[in-house]
Amino acid sequence: MLLKDTLRYELPVEGNSLLGYIVRRMHKTEWLMPVRQLVAKGETERALAHIAAYAVAASTSFGRAHYQPRFDELGTQISATDPATGAAVTARLLSTKPHYRIGYDVTMPDGSVFDGTESITGTTIGLRGLGMPAPSQFAFHSGEYEAKLKGLLTSELVLSLLGNTRIRAYGKLDLEDNAGNSGGIEVERNGQARLVINKKDVVLEGTATAPSA
Repeated sequence: MLLKDTLRYELPVEGNSLLGYIVRRMHKTEWLMPVRQLVAKGETERALAHIAAYAVAASTSFGRAHYQPRFDELGTQISATDPATGAAVTARLLSTKPHYRIGYDVTMPDGSVFDGTESITGTTIGLRGLGMPAPSQFAFHSGEYEAKLKGLLTSELVLSLLGNTRIRAYGKLDLEDNAGNSGGIEVERNGQARLVINKKDVVLEGTATAPSA
């Protein structure tokens, strides 16, 4: 699975705030569209794979960092519909101290719900760039089916004196559902993500994309 450059959509030329950026970052809900049908057919392993793919895609960005989004005030909430699917996406700033903590939820057209939180714990300085670790946890509910995901995803800003500063991410989420499936998904700095469920590699077709700018 490949995570594509969607930052021109996430950081539009007219500017964006942190929550606005996160909402647009989450506009990749096409990954969740097949889940309810997969569960109905008993293909819960595949359903969990799609949920995991969405969780990673919705939490990361890859590409040129056109600018730094402006900060939102505590308690701010921003909602926007994913134009590709009609899913309702909301992000809210839950706290700013000691860390920025953001909550969000997605309501799919079929009534399925994906929600979660991430905490931006600060900035680390390394040879590869400026890292922003974000402990994250997510849940997905569709009828009686439930899935949970938890882990650490780090966004990394790669600075450039030529004005081509880029953002990327790396990290891992552990995942499980109430159908007995478990595993993990790991994303690398090159945008490649490896998904393992029930100790087997799972390959998903396509790429994680966002709507056109």
